[in-house]
Amino acid sequence: MKTLIYIGNKANNNSKANLSSIDVLGPLFMQIGFKVYSASSKKNIVFRLLDMLLVCFKHRKNANYVIIDTYSTLNFYYAFFVSQLCRVLKIPFIPILHGGNLPERIKKSPKLSKAIFHNAHVNIAPSLYIKSKFEAEGFKNIINISNSIELNNYKFKPRTLSKVNLLWVRSFSKIYNPTLAIDILSGLKERGIIASLCMVGPDSDGSLRKVQGYAKKMQVEVRFTGKLSKPEWIKLSEDYNIFINTTNFDNMPVSVIEAMALGLPIVSTNVGGMPYLIDNHNNGLLVPPNSSKVFVEAIQELIEQPLKRQQLIQNARLLAEKMDWKRIEKQWLKVLK
Repeated sequence: MKTLIYIGNKANNNSKANLSSIDVLGPLFMQIGFKVYSASSKKNIVFRLLDMLLVCFKHRKNANYVIIDTYSTLNFYYAFFVSQLCRVLKIPFIPILHGGNLPERIKKSPKLSKAIFHNAHVNIAPSLYIKSKFEAEGFKNIINISNSIELNNYKFKPRTLSKVNLLWVRSFSKIYNPTLAIDILSGLKERGIIASLCMVGPDSDGSLRKVQGYAKKMQVEVRFTGKLSKPEWIKLSEDYNIFINTTNFDNMPVSVIEAMALGLPIVSTNVGGMPYLIDNHNNGLLVPPNSSKVFVEAIQELIEQPLKRQQLIQNARLLAEKMDWKRIEKQWLKVLK
């Protein structure tokens, strides 16, 4: 049995975070026969880093690989320190390149980036967007392995659009631009379109209160559920018929893949890796960021063109099927052989 150390931000029961990659991939690796040690769920940033380093050192003799969830902000420094410890301990390490803003990070921190990514056993890019950006900066050891879902958990449901019921699923953070969802709902109502909005996710940076206040100011009713478990929001999605993704930065969000699997037509901003996931007018609709007007127009297009809407939904489901864990696990097994 091979042993993995998985380093990332473990959400556990932390109400301020959705499940992250480590919470999803870790158990899946165990299901296919790997022994997995993971860190960290510590809230304090210093204790979290120390926990990550300690787990790597403690299991250094048994570990075949260290997998590191790598993002562009604070977690970038976790990845740096853990990766350099792995170099000292001579453990092959594999960064997973999350976060649509990583390309900016490698430009801002070129020395640290080279120390991490040039010395990796291999770097895993969940999207072709990140792969192309890293290769443009001279990093060659990049493999594309998509984010995955367990398709059996997502029941495809045909939907009608007699009334527009919008679903937004993300943590409430400024980078995901949640207030735009309020403007979209308001814009639909201004055009006489009967519409509702449900926003699912925990507060990340204080944005939830701002969005709630903004909804009150705009005099629109919005359902805020807070953080839901995966089964809970999948069940909730049955009552909604359009998925909106309002973000200003993105890579390959699992929530969008999940919406594709469930049969929700998607309207998303065209930022970051989104054009690599959504083929505009083929499996979803892409619009410029920060504009409720273009979102409203795209939603009207879905209402007025039912045949096109069904084609988008069917094509999106086919794409989601390609991201089933049963397919993706084979790619991981090749890397971890």
